[in-house]
Amino acid sequence: MSTSRHEAAGPETSSTGPETSSHGPETSPSRPATPFDGRRIRVAVIGTGAIARGSHVPALARLAEEGETEIVAAADIAEDAVREFCAEAGIPHAYTDPDRMLAEQRPDLVVVCTPPTLHRGQTVAALRAGAWVWCEKPPVLTLADFDAVEAEEGGEGGPYAAVVFQHRFGSGARHVKRLLGERAMGRPLVAHCQTTWYRDADYYAVPWRGRWETEGGGPAMGHGIHQMDLLLDLMGPWSEVRAMAGRLVHDVETEDVSTALVRFGSGALATVVNSVLSPDEVSRIRIDCERATVELTHLYGHTNADWRITPAPGVPQDDVAVWRNFGADVPSSHLAQLRDLVASMRAAERPRSSGADGRAGLELITALYKSAFTDTTVRAGEVGPGDPYYTALHGGAPGWAPPAAVAAAPSTGPSVPGASQEVTA
Repeated sequence: MSTSRHEAAGPETSSTGPETSSHGPETSPSRPATPFDGRRIRVAVIGTGAIARGSHVPALARLAEEGETEIVAAADIAEDAVREFCAEAGIPHAYTDPDRMLAEQRPDLVVVCTPPTLHRGQTVAALRAGAWVWCEKPPVLTLADFDAVEAEEGGEGGPYAAVVFQHRFGSGARHVKRLLGERAMGRPLVAHCQTTWYRDADYYAVPWRGRWETEGGGPAMGHGIHQMDLLLDLMGPWSEVRAMAGRLVHDVETEDVSTALVRFGSGALATVVNSVLSPDEVSRIRIDCERATVELTHLYGHTNADWRITPAPGVPQDDVAVWRNFGADVPSSHLAQLRDLVASMRAAERPRSSGADGRAGLELITALYKSAFTDTTVRAGEVGPGDPYYTALHGGAPGWAPPAAVAAAPSTGPSVPGASQEVTA
C-alpha cells in the first residue's frame, strides 16, 4: 500500500452542535463516565466496496443525523475508489494507508469492510490503536485468528471487536429470542436452518472467492454464517455436529454445498443446509417447539412480517395472540446492530456478537468442515490448538486442501465423497 494520504472533496463532518446520545445510557452516579459521553463517536471505514456503500455508510449517516456518530475518514488501497467514496459520503479524509489513518485520525470505531483475508490484521491494528471494531463477516479465516484478535481486546470497558451479524438484530429476532428463552412455546425440539442461494461462474471469477487462503471457506463460511449465527442466538449452545460437503458445480477449492445435523446442549436437533447451487433462493429458519412452530423466511434481511407462528392443536388463542404480537417493526439491518453497538460503547460494555458470543458460529462452521472432511462426529470444544482445523478450515484434507497444504499436513482421516465430484461451471 502507498503511504501517501489523499484528502477527498466534500464537506467536513462537523463535530459541533448538540451531540447527546439518544440511545446509549446517560451518565449517572451509578455509571462512571466513558470517553464517549457528551460527544459523537468518531468512525473510520476500511474498504470502500459495495457493502460499505450500501449498508454501513447509510447506517452511520442515520446515526450521524441523530448526533451519535461522525465518519472522519476512510481507507482503501485504490486511490480513485476512496476519493470517490469520501466525496459521495462527505467524509473529510481519504487514505490509501489504513495504519496512517489510525495514527492520524485516532477513530473511536473502525468499520472493516475488506475481503476476509485482511480482517485479522486490520482488526488487530485498530484494537492496538485503541479503537473498537465492527468487522464484516466472516470475522477472520480460522479459530486461531479469532483467538488472536480476542487477545488484543482491552480489559473491562474495551475496546472490543464485534462481528457484523445483523440478522440477529431487529424486533422479530428479539421477540422470538425472548419467547424461546422463556419457554413460552415450550421446549424447542427440532430446527431447520437453510441458506440456499445461487451464485454463477462470474461470481467466482473474483480472484479471492472460492479459495481457502482468501475466503476461508465456501457457502458455509461466506453465506450461511448469518443464518447459523441467528440459529445459535435463538437456540443456545450446540454440542455436536455431523456433516457432509460437496463440490458439485463450481471450479473452486472450497465446497459449493454442505449439509449438517446438529445437536444442541438442550437436546434439540437441527438440520443445516448451505448452498450456492439453488436458483430458488431463500434464507429460512424453522423451530418446532412443544406448543408451536416458529418460522422465518426471507433472503437478505427480515421484518416482523417475515416471521410466522403456528400453534399446536389446543393452544389457547390468548397465548397465540401474545406470541404473534411482535410490537413495532424494526427490520434486521446494519442500522439495528449499529445502534446496539453504539449503546454498548457508551456503556463501556462488551457488545453482542463479540468474544465468545461472536466465536460460536465460527466454531460450528469449523466443526462442520472437520466432520465433513473426516467422516466423523465433531463435538463442541474439540477443535483447538494442535488440531489442523484450528489453523485452516480445510484441515489439510486430501481432495479439499490446496496441494501444498496437503503435503504439509498430518493425516486427518479417510477420504470422503464430495471433493472429487467436480463439474466445472
